Amino acid sequence: MLIKYVVASLFRVTWGFLLAAALAIPLGLMIGYYRRAEMAFNPIIQILRPISPLAWIPIAILWFGVGDLAAVFLIFLGSFLPLLLTAISAAQSVPAVYVNAGRNFGLRPTRLLSRIFYPAVLPQLIVGLRITLGIAWLVVVAAEMIAVNSGLGFLIVDARNAGNRYDLVAAGMVIIGVIGLLLDMGMRSIEKVRSLRWGYSED
Repeated sequence: MLIKYVVASLFRVTWGFLLAAALAIPLGLMIGYYRRAEMAFNPIIQILRPISPLAWIPIAILWFGVGDLAAVFLIFLGSFLPLLLTAISAAQSVPAVYVNAGRNFGLRPTRLLSRIFYPAVLPQLIVGLRITLGIAWLVVVAAEMIAVNSGLGFLIVDARNAGNRYDLVAAGMVIIGVIGLLLDMGMRSIEKVRSLRWGYSED
């Protein structure tokens, strides 16, 4: 019985997180690379950043109703800005001397991105993805307590409302913690693999 709640939560986290990564990372790299873009978008980013994703719950329900789309939307919002800021920071941290050296060697823009810019930002992006995945997992549990009728968050609230099913409440909390640990371990393994490859390529 618990499996269906786990699958529902993982489904929402996967879609919300991947959609946020697909949009936030390219946009953040562009904003970080072009100074004028950073100056134009920074005020909007700083206004939106302090707003908790859970504050969007009424709007999510109004737009999408009670269901998967509302939860995915909230996870998307919770993941988008952290990934966007990570990508901006990663792009801005690339030493200009690397880019200038690539240009001096006659690298085309596509080769410049793939050989210099992309390897330079990748380690920081992986760290940002790992941290943001943890945020997404937190958001889905909170969103499921209000915006949907399935998932681990819903399981905890439903078991509490039943009055005497605190065994399910405890089970849900343990499962949430274990899955969060497994997700972090998975991202850590990716980070280590990339670090090993990065070190090998430099040798």
